[in-house]
Amino acid sequence: MNRPPPGRDEPPPSSRRAFLRDAARAGAAAALAAVARHAGAQPMNAPDRPADAEAPPTALGYDDAYKLHRTGEGHPESPERLQAVLDGLRQAGLLDRLRRVAPRPAAEQEVLACHTETYLRTVRRDVESGAGSLSTGDTTISPESYRVALLAAGGACAAVDAVLAGKARNAFCAVRPPGHHATPEVGMGFCIFNNVAIAARYAQKCHGLGKVLIVDWDVHHGNGTQDIFWRDGSVFYFSTHQSPWYPGTGREDEIGEGAGRGTTLNCPLAAGAGRKEIVEEAFQGKLLPAAAAFKPDLVLVSAGFDSRAGDPLGGFLLSDEDFADLTRLLLGIARDHASGRLVSVLEGGYALDGLASASAAHVRALTEA
Repeated sequence: MNRPPPGRDEPPPSSRRAFLRDAARAGAAAALAAVARHAGAQPMNAPDRPADAEAPPTALGYDDAYKLHRTGEGHPESPERLQAVLDGLRQAGLLDRLRRVAPRPAAEQEVLACHTETYLRTVRRDVESGAGSLSTGDTTISPESYRVALLAAGGACAAVDAVLAGKARNAFCAVRPPGHHATPEVGMGFCIFNNVAIAARYAQKCHGLGKVLIVDWDVHHGNGTQDIFWRDGSVFYFSTHQSPWYPGTGREDEIGEGAGRGTTLNCPLAAGAGRKEIVEEAFQGKLLPAAAAFKPDLVLVSAGFDSRAGDPLGGFLLSDEDFADLTRLLLGIARDHASGRLVSVLEGGYALDGLASASAAHVRALTEA
């Protein structure tokens, strides 16, 4: 892609949870009203869910085959990450409350909606040759990696099917390898196929949705997702990420081109950023008004938990409760514009204990929608 050359006060802790839960119930418009309430202004009215309306359960997209993508001893993007997620959900009492969605491999045409045919052939060739990494970049591969990468992308599409069919109120996809660094023609940063981008295109092509919002809270910028939709005004990409940091993209002046100009919104932040900078200033201050103007038909989340405090590959300071609050805000956007439709797809997160607790906080908030 051709790129250009190189707040608010936090509500008191005692009221913060109620404030964000109220935002999730009433949608993005009410979230802005809630901010105004804390500032002493009069709130706007917004409809709530009818008391007798019974919502379907939150879905979990997962398959043990995701563990067959082997990255070698000591690699941060390991199969143990998914076991940590499952253990965290189980310990939180959430695992048995989720509706399982069986992943299926993405079809070649679904992948080609976001990646070039040359790249697809390159991945297949690299894996079949027994190479230890993709020839395009820093992504470790093993004999099952091509099959598992297709299953990860297809798993995100299967979750979209479940949510749009009304079989699930929302969904979390515990998949690997992650995807948001994969560009149309380059796999890099532990990623092979761009799972969330493929899911967005699938929702548009197979379900007829018009506009999709992708929200990426991974500590690393999702350069691949940005590249794929750089000139496409039907997909809005929002990212909070550490800067300077890998992969070196995601400046504020990277806003898209042509029909996509203005539908990329980057919030690069220095190491040490936490709740104030991410939740309050970026998500509340920038994403909420942008989403209200864009009015998405579906919300997708690149859920990277390496932005949690203590992750070895990042320097952000988010807490588990911060991830729950971010989730509630996104649920509010989804309810206000997209009939509550939200699908979350795992990206990073490399401290196993932190990944377990943060993903559980995220999923708990999804189940409370």
